[in-house]
Amino acid sequence: MTTPLPRQRPALALVGAAVAAFALVVAGLLFSGAADPSAVLDPGAVVRWGVPLVTVVADGAAAVTIGALAMCALVLPHAGRGDGRRRPRVAVDGAAWALAARAAAVAAVVWTLASLVRIVLTYARTSGRGLDEPTFGAELAQFVTDIPMGQAHLVATLMAAVLATVAFAVTTPTAAALAGVLALATVVPIALTGHAAGAASHNLAVSAMWLHIGSISVWAGGLAVLCVVARRLGTDRGPALRRFSTLAGWSFALVGVSGVVNGWVRVGSLDGLFGTDYGLLLVAKTVMFVVLGLMGWAHRRRTVPAAAERPAAFWRLAVGEVVLMGAVIGVSVALGSSAPPVPQEPASQPSPVREITGYPAPPEPSLATWVTEWRPDVLFGLLAVIGIGVYVRWVVRLRRRGDRWSLPRTASWVAGLLLFAWVTSGGPTVYGVVMFSAHMIQHMLLAMVVPIFLVVGAPITLAVRALPTREDGSRGPREWLLATVHSRWARFFAHPGTAAVNFAGSMIVFYYSPLFELALSTHVGHVLMVVHFTLAGYMFANALIGVDPGPSRPRYPMRLLLLFATMAFHAFFGVSVMQASTLFAGDHFGRLGLPWGVDALADQEAGGAIAWGIGELPTLVLAVSVAIAWARDEERVTRRTDRQADRDDDAALAEYNARLAQMAEQDGAPR
Repeated sequence: MTTPLPRQRPALALVGAAVAAFALVVAGLLFSGAADPSAVLDPGAVVRWGVPLVTVVADGAAAVTIGALAMCALVLPHAGRGDGRRRPRVAVDGAAWALAARAAAVAAVVWTLASLVRIVLTYARTSGRGLDEPTFGAELAQFVTDIPMGQAHLVATLMAAVLATVAFAVTTPTAAALAGVLALATVVPIALTGHAAGAASHNLAVSAMWLHIGSISVWAGGLAVLCVVARRLGTDRGPALRRFSTLAGWSFALVGVSGVVNGWVRVGSLDGLFGTDYGLLLVAKTVMFVVLGLMGWAHRRRTVPAAAERPAAFWRLAVGEVVLMGAVIGVSVALGSSAPPVPQEPASQPSPVREITGYPAPPEPSLATWVTEWRPDVLFGLLAVIGIGVYVRWVVRLRRRGDRWSLPRTASWVAGLLLFAWVTSGGPTVYGVVMFSAHMIQHMLLAMVVPIFLVVGAPITLAVRALPTREDGSRGPREWLLATVHSRWARFFAHPGTAAVNFAGSMIVFYYSPLFELALSTHVGHVLMVVHFTLAGYMFANALIGVDPGPSRPRYPMRLLLLFATMAFHAFFGVSVMQASTLFAGDHFGRLGLPWGVDALADQEAGGAIAWGIGELPTLVLAVSVAIAWARDEERVTRRTDRQADRDDDAALAEYNARLAQMAEQDGAPR
């Protein structure tokens, strides 16, 4: 029997969070002087104060939208089919889930409207033009169509509008997850503006900013939505709190790491941290963040186990946590409106390499520099660390319950992710943007070497064995994994024929189209390139040598035939690159002017040779692996046949001989 929750508590929590956010943003702006009148072009007090205040509304609505969709996809029980194939075994009315979905739709509408107002005020602040200027409308139109900052805000607003439309149609966990992906994508244009758009460590700042905004939105928005739907949970309150506590723990870790990276990029030193107004605001935000973490820890240790019976304890901590979360958002907005100590503007006369790539020219490549030169990517680096940690945790969980897991598979997975981290943050990334040959090394490692290690690790099989099952209609990691693996889209792309065409064909499409230069010149393009070719290589290798569930694998002779056909196509691609007389991405590689001198066309020819040569070794490994698996499969079939013969005194052979004798008798009867 659960105690009902007071009706006024959700409103108290949300109003308190809003008041704290607005109060802290005002205090931060007053402290830093970011809202003081400009001596040159002053658009007026309405604009100076309106931009940060409407940003609080937009960021808060974005957080509620993302958090609500995350709650629908991962935490709250749904009255329909829980794992996509069966209905929940526990009776669920789905009232809390439906309310969270409506909250996401309403918040998305608010997000869209606030973003629209922010475009107008942002242009007024940037240009110093008053809202009542006669030519303001025409200038605003030019701002959103010709200026990168305006274009980013316009794209974000249009995406928010699309999201608002989609959110009203969310009725299943799958739809909530897809809408959540769209919501996280809507954050990308915002991450590309502001301080993250500066020239100092641009790619690192953008990745860290997107990760920071997305993680804190899941955490803060999820907590706000949990307060709203708490009265509708009933007996599901305890499980929902435990799941959200786990989700908040992951978000806390990601917010902390991305926040450290963001802060260090902007302050640059301890003097910038403690000797500037921006740094002191950052310190205040850090203190609040640590307090939030301690409150969350106390919430998990004490409140969650007793929440089903003592809701008052939950509300005491939840209201305080929501209000403090609103204060953190307010300080964050004040930080975004203040100038950081490290200048974020590009140099007045940058070198050609810095102007094109955003980074200074690396030292002349050598074996040592390929190991010592690093340009950390917080997104892929964290993915590798989390992948290793979660995999090892699953292995430990199996061992604790008495099950075994192959040590070579664990070693293969760890080696694959370590190699992935080096390829995306080490020498291949540093030299891959200035040399075609280095880029080809990076590409071949991502598409042909890393996937083999990951496939041998059999992560899906391990996850299915180690992850717990949910019975109340909500989807946990195990349910999402099975739903994804058995979906029609996954079966289509994981089919051996599709995987081979995607693996080989996308390489031609990528290099012989503007996509290659887009991946070199934009961070989003680079991220999509890494994700696509790593997944394409993984699906191809999994179709040939994998043991995970999913694709319908052909017989071994067909696998070898498919592999050799792909290898021939790959060799053709390498030869075509070697014989090309024009530069791929010529506007990029042809204008770098590296201080240690590189013949771009000769380097491209070397890249074609690398594509041909490096591709042969992984292909040979795959061929040998398929042959070994074929031999082992034949051995298993032989042993199974022998055991069956021992059990039934070789009945199959006796039946076969009898059949031959009968045929011989029938053949000899006329004679």
